[in-house]
Amino acid sequence: MSSPKTIGIYAIILSVLFFLFSLSSQAQVTSTVDSTSIKIGAQITYHIQVETDTTSLVVFPEGQSFSPLEMIESYAVDTVKNKDKYNLIKKYGLTQFDSGSYTIPRQKIIIGTKTFFTDSLKVEVNNVVIDTLKQGLYDIKPIIEVEKSSSNWWKYALIILLIIAAIAFILYWFIWRKKPLSEEEKIALLPPYDRAKLALKTLDESRYLEQENLKDYYSELTFIIRKYLDEKVYDRALESTTDELITRLQILKDGNQVDLSKEDIRNLESILKRADLVKFAKSAPDIELAKIDRSTIDIEIDHVKEALPEPTEEEKLLDEKYREEQAKKKKRNKIILTVVIAIFLLIATFVGFSLKYGFNYVKDTLIGHDSIELLEGDWVTSSYGVPPITITTPKVLRRNTPELPEEAKAQMDVTSFNYGSLLNFFSIDVSTITIKQANPEEDIDLEQAENAAIKQMEQAGVTDISVLRDKFSTPNGAEGLKTHGTGSFPILNSDQFYEGEYVILQFSSKNILQRISIVWNKTDEYADSIVERIINSVELKKAEN
Repeated sequence: MSSPKTIGIYAIILSVLFFLFSLSSQAQVTSTVDSTSIKIGAQITYHIQVETDTTSLVVFPEGQSFSPLEMIESYAVDTVKNKDKYNLIKKYGLTQFDSGSYTIPRQKIIIGTKTFFTDSLKVEVNNVVIDTLKQGLYDIKPIIEVEKSSSNWWKYALIILLIIAAIAFILYWFIWRKKPLSEEEKIALLPPYDRAKLALKTLDESRYLEQENLKDYYSELTFIIRKYLDEKVYDRALESTTDELITRLQILKDGNQVDLSKEDIRNLESILKRADLVKFAKSAPDIELAKIDRSTIDIEIDHVKEALPEPTEEEKLLDEKYREEQAKKKKRNKIILTVVIAIFLLIATFVGFSLKYGFNYVKDTLIGHDSIELLEGDWVTSSYGVPPITITTPKVLRRNTPELPEEAKAQMDVTSFNYGSLLNFFSIDVSTITIKQANPEEDIDLEQAENAAIKQMEQAGVTDISVLRDKFSTPNGAEGLKTHGTGSFPILNSDQFYEGEYVILQFSSKNILQRISIVWNKTDEYADSIVERIINSVELKKAEN
């Protein structure tokens, strides 16, 4: 058994080994820059090097964490293996567009479950010196108008025109186009007499008699004469029996409505009854008799035409009027069919685009909506005021000279740029307020400025104002106060109010207050996207001391 002294020595040795092992497993973090002095706008490369074992997860900083310098590029991590260790090298491209002495803040690196920080580094940004003796100074260039870049409106116009053209072609091709008449349609347009004669000629060209098919032959023959009589003499000739038809012809003759002879009526009765025997009693007359019956029908058609009285002028006018009414009716039916098909195709197109892009978006695109025009128009990025507020807006903000009381003019200078007004359904205002008698060492109280902004809204007629307050930081690190909420805003030139929302961003720098105010209709579904894009674009340049 080992003595207590021996156990104590072993414990000390194990503790030392464990401590040494812990030191060897700890990660090492270093940071360097390739240059500590650059010119305005030049790039420096910032290196972070981490030495760690293979089991550790390393998280490098991302985003604009190098302020006041701006990160313009983040390079991929380079990995170098050194025995049982890994060297991870992460590079960043940084720059600055203002001269001065800047400090790159410590950067946070997470290795496994532990957090490490790099050392802060100082960088000098120098002005580009211009030798005015070699290069002269020139006047400021005048403002020139720039041609507005084209938007995507022509694409929507082209799609609409293509849809209209396709609908017009379909309607023309299937409805309005004069189609070539088929043989049956050409025959149907012939007068009844010519049609009957043509039918007899077609019957002659058939092979019924050669095949001794007397049933079909007599069926065709009697249909020809019945059809002619139906159209010109008695409108129920096709559905009447032979006896009924002959009786009707006799009545018309006796009434002097048709000048047919008794022999003509007798001939028709003989042929029709013979045809009934052939069709229903399977009688089989001689072929030559069938030919004679065909010739007799031909002659009787001529006699019927001659027996019919000439139409009077009134009947001709009625007939002409009837044809005109039929033509108008046909044209009216085409118009109705065209309108129905066009409406159906337009609705189908509208529904299709609505399913793809959403009903409200398609409706607002076709009918027009102020907000969607703002959202999808050409946005403008510009700087306003001194020190400048850089902001991206749907329209260029126009300078506005606010009217101030004489007492206020002695205390402050106000520069304002806006689009719309507080009484419109959407407005933007960018203002810079310089307090003349303020203590230069004391920042403006943003909460007091907030109260003043809310009071201005109340003076403009806004009621039921709710107020929420948050801290706000711009992408380039300027910190300020965000005030937002809802209210009832008066409608311009009206006694009515609309439910609106507002947001006010305020920043102070010594005796300067910079304010961005946006007001919009609460029910406007596109306004939120517009406002978010505007707010995310805000960047400030601090005033130089």
